[in-house]
Amino acid sequence: MQKVKISIIIPVLNEGRNISKTVLAAQNAVDVEVILVDGGSKDETVEIAKSLGVKVLISPRGRAIQMNAGAAIATGNILLFLHGDTILPANFELMIWEAIQKPEIVGGAFELAIDAKVKGIRLVEMMVNLRSHFLSLPYGDQAIFVKAEIFNKNGGFPILPIMEDFVFIQQLRNTRKLAIINTPVITSGRRWQQLGIVKTTLINQLVILGYYLGVPPEKLATFYRKKRN
Repeated sequence: MQKVKISIIIPVLNEGRNISKTVLAAQNAVDVEVILVDGGSKDETVEIAKSLGVKVLISPRGRAIQMNAGAAIATGNILLFLHGDTILPANFELMIWEAIQKPEIVGGAFELAIDAKVKGIRLVEMMVNLRSHFLSLPYGDQAIFVKAEIFNKNGGFPILPIMEDFVFIQQLRNTRKLAIINTPVITSGRRWQQLGIVKTTLINQLVILGYYLGVPPEKLATFYRKKRN
């Protein structure tokens, strides 16, 4: 198999409080490049990233737009899309290399751990990880990775204001196999702490239901932002 290089693409907006930990964990590997794509941060996100020596790209705001922009300049044959408040585990690159050795695997994601002590959060983690393993349906906060050639062939992430990761994974799993790595990434629990388990879960499920019922993504995004704020 050809030598593997992983391009880690981090779309961000005002992640100054988290980005240092995220980048340092991502850099703690071999044969990786880190590309931070900023959507117009008003805080010190860009300055921190530059001080850590990563590639920084300025892009119009929008997670799908930012991730596609990062992928366009990536030089790796594996693309890993990482949220700005999510920490990769030690030796993540070895886990990805092992997963993609199987010819039927084109990408995948990690299990999820949530950095919060809210009552019921461990149940949320368990349900997320069961869904990922049994339905092959990880979400963006699980550090989705994919072979670059497959990503490009599929046309990248659909330009949607919400659900871009959900739609992208659905497109992949319809014809390809995904690997779910048993070791978790650790994502910030701030939205769970802010809104609580029940409300956060309800909002997420209503957005998914709305998508299946054909509600326009713009309306879903507006609903999501209003409920979160």
